[in-house]
Amino acid sequence: RFSLADICQDENTGRLAAGLLVNLAASICIVFLNKWLYVRLGFPNLSLTLVHFALTWLGLYACQALGAFAPKRLRARQVLPLALSFCGFVVFTNLSLQSNTIGTYQLAKAMTTPAIVLIQSVAYGKSFPLRIKLTLLPITLGVFLNSYYDVKFSPAGMVFAALGVLVTSLYQVWVGAKQHELQVNSMQLLYYQAPMSSAVLLCIIPFFEPVFGEGGIFGPWTLSAVIMVLLSGVIAFMVNLSIYWIIGNTSPVTYNMFGHFKFCITLLGGCLLFKDPLSVNQGLGILCTLLGILAYTHFKLSEQEGSKSKLAQRP
Repeated sequence: RFSLADICQDENTGRLAAGLLVNLAASICIVFLNKWLYVRLGFPNLSLTLVHFALTWLGLYACQALGAFAPKRLRARQVLPLALSFCGFVVFTNLSLQSNTIGTYQLAKAMTTPAIVLIQSVAYGKSFPLRIKLTLLPITLGVFLNSYYDVKFSPAGMVFAALGVLVTSLYQVWVGAKQHELQVNSMQLLYYQAPMSSAVLLCIIPFFEPVFGEGGIFGPWTLSAVIMVLLSGVIAFMVNLSIYWIIGNTSPVTYNMFGHFKFCITLLGGCLLFKDPLSVNQGLGILCTLLGILAYTHFKLSEQEGSKSKLAQRP
């Protein structure tokens, strides 16, 4: 016999699994597509980010017009910190992808998890069990080994990767906090934040990249290049929306641990598509990171089972 609570739990689990699968597929696709746009076409970084923001807002506008969600009025100052961190998050991670191999780019993102744990512990007073904190050690060591022995190692690439980790950590913590603080869902929050981020980038781009002519966003691009850029924007919409939804329904740390598994596929793809070589030391770094992720997953599942057992024992 199944109770109503069991049916609801199964539905929630199914929706969460679907959201994770969408994020997994979209995140992997956009890494390779963006890398292709940078390497093969030389499309400007900030301009591509602006296209992503604009198409994310257009996608959300279409969703609300179709009744998928009802916009909730928010004040600009409530969303501005999130919009600024959103710009930094995408720009610095894209610069990291542009300056590093896919392996180093993906593994550097694993440092987001320790950074989030630190931010939540210091700024929000959240406590984590010691065994959870210990799983961060092999992850950090693995990232260091892979980055240090990367054949494309450069100081600029490491700076972009470090800034990307810092801003991404702040962004993901604020995504979850703002949804609860403002009592909005993922679509409602992103609906206000995406156009604000687009406006910020629109003001910045002319100082860093050409706008017209060769190499500019309005340059003489071929039809195939335009189609690939638009496709990248559509996938970015799916990535952005799924990030908000997953964090709102789980936690920033859990989202990041799930995200670390994506690097296995992206590393393989980087080797096959872009001929990114992997040394023995980098292989050890990958293995070390995977062990840390598996340990975290095991402890989190044990923790959840323990919570269920305590609830079941209550009268």
